[in-house]
Amino acid sequence: MARRSALSIRIVEGRNLPAKDIMGSSDPYCIVKIDDETIIRTATVWKTLSPFWGEEYEVHLQPTFHSVSIYVMDEDALSHDDVIGKVCITRDMLVEHPKGFSGWVSLSEVDPDEEVQGEIHLQVEVPGSQDSRRVLCCTVLEARDLARKDRNGASDPFVRLRYNGKVQESTVVKKSCYPRWNETFEFELAEPAGEKLCVEVWDWDLVGRNDFLGKVVFSVPGLEAAGQEEGWFRLQPDKSKHQGSLGSLQLQVRLRDETVLPSHCYQPLVQLLCQEVKSGRQVRGPFHLVTLLDETTTAECRQEVAISLVRLFLGQGLVKEFLDLLFELELAKPCEPNTLFRSNSLASKSMESFLKVTGMLYLHAVLGPTITRVFEEKKYVELDPGKIEVKDVGCSGLHRVQTEGEVIEQGRQHLQSYLGELLDAIVKSAPACPPVIRAAFRQLFLRVGERFPQHQHAKFVAITSFLCLRFFSPAIMTPKLFHLRETHADARTSRTLLLLAKAVQIVGNMELVAGRAKEAWLAPLLPALQQGIAQMKDFIARLVGTEEEEEEEEGEGQLLGPPAVVVKEGLLFVLKTRGKGPLLAATAKKLHFCLTGEALSFGKSPGRSGTIALADILAAEKVEEKSFGSSYVMQVVYLDAGGQQETAYLQCKCVNDLNQWLSALRKVCVNNPRVLRTYHPGVFRGDKWSCCHQRQRTGLGCDRTRHGVTLQDWTDPLDPAAEAQRLFHHLQGLRGTLRCYLRGTRSHTHWNTKLSSESRPPLITAPRKLSPTPSRI
Repeated sequence: MARRSALSIRIVEGRNLPAKDIMGSSDPYCIVKIDDETIIRTATVWKTLSPFWGEEYEVHLQPTFHSVSIYVMDEDALSHDDVIGKVCITRDMLVEHPKGFSGWVSLSEVDPDEEVQGEIHLQVEVPGSQDSRRVLCCTVLEARDLARKDRNGASDPFVRLRYNGKVQESTVVKKSCYPRWNETFEFELAEPAGEKLCVEVWDWDLVGRNDFLGKVVFSVPGLEAAGQEEGWFRLQPDKSKHQGSLGSLQLQVRLRDETVLPSHCYQPLVQLLCQEVKSGRQVRGPFHLVTLLDETTTAECRQEVAISLVRLFLGQGLVKEFLDLLFELELAKPCEPNTLFRSNSLASKSMESFLKVTGMLYLHAVLGPTITRVFEEKKYVELDPGKIEVKDVGCSGLHRVQTEGEVIEQGRQHLQSYLGELLDAIVKSAPACPPVIRAAFRQLFLRVGERFPQHQHAKFVAITSFLCLRFFSPAIMTPKLFHLRETHADARTSRTLLLLAKAVQIVGNMELVAGRAKEAWLAPLLPALQQGIAQMKDFIARLVGTEEEEEEEEGEGQLLGPPAVVVKEGLLFVLKTRGKGPLLAATAKKLHFCLTGEALSFGKSPGRSGTIALADILAAEKVEEKSFGSSYVMQVVYLDAGGQQETAYLQCKCVNDLNQWLSALRKVCVNNPRVLRTYHPGVFRGDKWSCCHQRQRTGLGCDRTRHGVTLQDWTDPLDPAAEAQRLFHHLQGLRGTLRCYLRGTRSHTHWNTKLSSESRPPLITAPRKLSPTPSRI
């Protein structure tokens, strides 16, 4: 049984942000911190006070986290980035909103006394009387993960204790965020006893005021009653937060606490779903669970249910049959061929999720070259006369300014060139399309043809409504959200991408009437669109060809995309330290790393020259900034060939790259029983660790490892037990609907599935038995 928390974060947009640049604008981006540890950095949106990001993330972490903070920053090229404001949402606030926290939130000013982090290890007690004196005794042992206040990436912490008007201070530990004091302080208890003992942590500064690092407050009457308190205590800020007129941020944040049991506990539910999918609509009783999900799932959770079902049936090898059943259910409803699959039904959402889970490598291979060309060329493309501005009209020569007609013609040529290149890539990509996607489209093609025999055009539109309108076009319009680019497009590039996506949508609709009626200014592009429709129809016919034709094309299709076994790969800098492992022995400073399901390999080029087995990787963690002068360094702790523990320090290009590598390494090593529970976030130099100043190189670490913190990604391996747990939890919420659905029906042997109490997740209330009798559900 595994307990975990999943935090879904969508940073939508900001508005009315203050100007931080001399030109009266800002270049805003967001940083997301979980308990003051940076996890995510959004892309920068340039020159705007109302930025749109639309970026979504899901973080898996331990259920013990306290808060999530979103900082809005202004990027500066010549100086430190400015902090505009922040939003802090505590875990308790998220628990109060089980369906998620959504809406606009005002940014609050960032007060240095509120920016605290870390924990302190204390032992506080009121021992028996000594020489007729009653004393309050506090032993300050150590602290960890304190805030970095100095330019060297560390702090010089000391502890100040306050009780009954008296103050005592510990020694100062220089250049450490993991200090060890082991000092004891005594206060004579007042009569009556004072109310509070305040333990404050400060950063000592030679020049200027000391920086506040956090505090812990104890109730002295409570200590007298308990006798002693000992443990790690989280540092708290000094004053309450206040709101400022700093603009606002639109967010969607949802916390999902899960208790995932062993997979055999979910077998009754999984077997029932698989049995229904295999039988289809021909062999079914009066009750059908997939039909229930289709008819009762609300719009707000339909996407989540769809992705869980898709991933569950992918793990069972029945995703094609599942989608086919949804196609049947959708086609059985009253529908028109021209609006088929245009609504956000469970079938549409499931197919959309299926394409993202199984087709992202294919998407990158098809769209990547054209998207890269658009970003690099930055051509001015505009066909709408109402949107052309004088400042955008360029010069065709030394003396003559281009006319509006010339600008439109030039834009048409550029757009037609991009569209032609893209359509050529799509047409040639049929052999490279994953077989499971081709099989699903083939079944959809047949179903729609049978449902609308008089409208053979409809079966082509059914394919393009998913492939073009829900997959290709959204990725063209916002490539950052589909991992095609690392940054958002600027205004000019964004307009070009929008027009290109609109052109692909018109081609996907496979008719030009709608395009002419809504946007007459697209007329110059109509010949190219008409040719594109013919190309798209030929492509669909080839895509849904027979399985024999698909097997003949299989060899050609393997030319696109990296092997599916690769989890992550890229260039990393190897930082030299004292050690003898295979990574440390490498002569090159910059190596190409490739992480698979078996090992972490590395070499001067993509060809592998050295490997570390996953079973030998003990930890993957961040490194303190002061250790190497960079905040993007990770450490991989592993065993060399001789069984000796070694540490490799690898520098990434940015915070997102760092967290993606850490997440990938932790996922592939999740079942390694030898993973470390503690680590040193610093480096061992001279005769001591830079983080905590310990002199024992192989001793226990001074901080906890964070091997449970990972980022969800489309390349994640399937986890059928987790998906079954989410479906089970969703069905629990439908019990009232289920009663209404089954009221008045006859016996339902199809729902004669027993979930025993031992397979019941403790965080949800499960029925004792899912029986054939509606009143027992």
